[in-house]
Amino acid sequence: MTAHGAKTIALRCGTRWVDCSQPRIMGVLNVTPDSFSDGARYASLAEALSAARRMIEEGADFIDIGGESTRPGATPVPLEVELQRVLPVLDALAGSNVVLSVDTYKSEVMDAAIRAGATLINDVKALRGAGALDVVARSDVAVCLMHAQGELRTMQRAPAYRDVVTEVRDFLREREQACVASGIALARLVIDPGFGFGKTLEHNLALLRGLESFARNGGPVVLAGLSRKSMLQAITGRDVAHREAGSLALALLAVQGGARIIRTHDVAATRDVLRVYAAMTTGT
Repeated sequence: MTAHGAKTIALRCGTRWVDCSQPRIMGVLNVTPDSFSDGARYASLAEALSAARRMIEEGADFIDIGGESTRPGATPVPLEVELQRVLPVLDALAGSNVVLSVDTYKSEVMDAAIRAGATLINDVKALRGAGALDVVARSDVAVCLMHAQGELRTMQRAPAYRDVVTEVRDFLREREQACVASGIALARLVIDPGFGFGKTLEHNLALLRGLESFARNGGPVVLAGLSRKSMLQAITGRDVAHREAGSLALALLAVQGGARIIRTHDVAATRDVLRVYAAMTTGT
């Protein structure tokens, strides 16, 4: 048990266990030219490693490395290109005192990344791609299962739901069951409602309001990826370079709703928010 009687929540990432009783931070490291927020900022290996090490110093618990943009409308890249972007970063960060995650839906990239030291796979297609479930099942890594309605290139054209919270929750529960049936322990599972992936502003807000229903005792850890999302432009009118304050507000709301991993571009500021939250809720 943790302070004030909070139940211990642990995530198994390979041989490592991460205590998620208090919220953890996942720093975003996109080594791509076209990601919506930081595309082309870390085009060289030296720039990517400098950014990763800065995020680790700022308090990141996970570094999520992406070699292909999954933003709505993004163009897929060849397998070889994605591998060339991701593997050198993994190799250079091996031995770091953080969980190395790879943001990919390709089974070949998952397999190579796991062999290179990744201990978490962050899959926007929730292991529905060819061979993806098998690759993760025969490993000991953790996996984040994300919901996205439709195809990545067209998902924002006309997203529609009867009840977005129920439908997203049911989808993630089905994927959770598929993973467990394939031998992936619940302790290795993370779920992500997929804010901004086939959702309107109203859908995103409904999911945020209903996030508590995704977090259940004994179930997967909940991750929230809200950092700099376009919903903030709709709410605040700010462009992507000026959404830090809005991102922090969304992060705090997500934690209050039960999220235990916050995926963010702004590690230091998010760490400050979580420290204030911890001081108020646990006295630490």
